[in-house]
Amino acid sequence: QVQLVESGGGLVQAGGSLRLACAASEGTFTNYAMGWFRQAPGKEREFVATINWSGGVTYYSDSVHGRFFISRDNVKNTVYLQMNSLKPEDTAVYYCGRHKYDTTGYRQRPDEYNYWGQGTQVTVSS
Repeated sequence: QVQLVESGGGLVQAGGSLRLACAASEGTFTNYAMGWFRQAPGKEREFVATINWSGGVTYYSDSVHGRFFISRDNVKNTVYLQMNSLKPEDTAVYYCGRHKYDTTGYRQRPDEYNYWGQGTQVTVSS
C-alpha cells in the first residue's frame, strides 16, 4: 500500500511563495507519473500540475502556468510544487496523487489517480 504525505501548506499574502512536498512510502514511486491537484470549498478537485516518471516532462494548468513548478526527487521518493506569485484564487486544499498506470504525466483526470495524500491547506490572503 502506497502512502503519500503532503507538507508545506500555510497562510501567505498575495504575491508570496510556498513550496509543497509530497513524500511517498515506497520505491515504486519512480515507476509512475505524479500530480498535484487542488480542491476549493464547493468545487471539484482540479488538475494543477503533473510530472512524468523521470522528472523530465511536466504539464501545468493554464491558471498556474508560469507561476508554479513541479519537480521530483526519485532518490528521496518526493515530489514538490513550488508556488510563486500566489493569488487569492489559489486558496484550496492541495493533494498529491500517483497515477494508476501512466508514466508520462499526460493524463490529468483526478479519477485516474488511485493513491492520494491527506492534503495540505494553502490560504492566500489579499
